[in-house]
Amino acid sequence: MNKMKQYLDIINNVLEHGQWKKTRTEFRALTTFGEVFRHNMSDGFPLLTTKKMAVKTMWTELEGFIKGMVSKKWYQDRGCNIWNEWSNPLGNSDDDLGPIYGYQWRKFNHVYDENDDGCLTRYDQLQQIINTLKTNAESRRMVCSAWNPVQINRMALPPCHVLWNVVVIQDKINLVWHQRSCDLMLGIPFNIASYATLLLLLAKEANLTPGILQGTFADCHIYENHIEGAEEQVLRNPNPLPTVNVGDFPCIYDWNSSDSILNNYNPHSKINFPIAV
Repeated sequence: MNKMKQYLDIINNVLEHGQWKKTRTEFRALTTFGEVFRHNMSDGFPLLTTKKMAVKTMWTELEGFIKGMVSKKWYQDRGCNIWNEWSNPLGNSDDDLGPIYGYQWRKFNHVYDENDDGCLTRYDQLQQIINTLKTNAESRRMVCSAWNPVQINRMALPPCHVLWNVVVIQDKINLVWHQRSCDLMLGIPFNIASYATLLLLLAKEANLTPGILQGTFADCHIYENHIEGAEEQVLRNPNPLPTVNVGDFPCIYDWNSSDSILNNYNPHSKINFPIAV
């Protein structure tokens, strides 16, 4: 079975059993609570085939997170426009995204500006996980959090995927992430593919075999202006999953999104889902 059918099953469940809920945007959302996506990486790369995905955009964003980038222009210059609609609400420049995902991965709670309540100690969560993978892979403490209550008010957007955790069992590395807010039509397909890529990168960095990828989803929603596209998508049959070669790199921080190669990707046509800002 094509494992991305799990994603379509989640969409169907929300369409059939979801309840309407007000949101921070102008659109209501059909919403359920508590869904799980689970995929064995040996079955292929979990990239949605029932619509065409902007893979390069997804990889560029992940590269920015790994490098701790907080400049909107850095992403835009590389063709990634995901963050165009947002900026640091307390910043002095539209280019400033604030201490978003990558900043927390690489400099957790580090002082962001002169009015910040963060601390002077820089804690590199990603590097700590890599060190542990190479020295104590049996550890159950390899956790990376993007949710930092002290700095939420400085982020262009509070993190939707708030935490990820890796577990190694007999030379297989598994990754699970928790997502508080799940835009099922736009965000979740990107998040699945992004964390799958991160799992591949960590496996290569630590000379391990990719195992299970799992996402746990809290507030699962389909915005009312996405309903028609969602109904169209669940009628499409998933195609076989592609494979990915992340390329060769001395260490994960040298990985460039353009180095990765997507093989045998045969998606259906694109479905437009406007961003609910």
